[in-house]
Amino acid sequence: MKQILGTLCMVAYLLLTTEASSADKAAIKINVDDMVVAIDNGKVATSYAADTYTPYAFVMEPSGKLIVHPNLTGEYLQEKAAPVYSALLQATTEGIWVSYFWKGAQKETYVRRTKSNLTVGSGN
Repeated sequence: MKQILGTLCMVAYLLLTTEASSADKAAIKINVDDMVVAIDNGKVATSYAADTYTPYAFVMEPSGKLIVHPNLTGEYLQEKAAPVYSALLQATTEGIWVSYFWKGAQKETYVRRTKSNLTVGSGN
């Protein structure tokens, strides 16, 4: 009986953590999509603070220069984190989830391009 109860608890935990992950991904997508729409409608991209959202959001110019980021603003991503930069190049105007390894961990980031070819993203 204890084994069955333990198994049921583990299944419930897995279901809840998967649900939270889906909810987090949905919130991330909404944040990025809202930023892209606002920028496409005239909001200045640099008016965003990177820590407005959790997890943070970033904005990158086509050159790879980060114009919104919590601690790399003004830096070129390809020089600081080439694997991340390579993954972010997959961004589309419709939005896409990209995966990459960074600092020994698998990361997922939702990225989307604006009409002016900026890349806006956020992830975990």
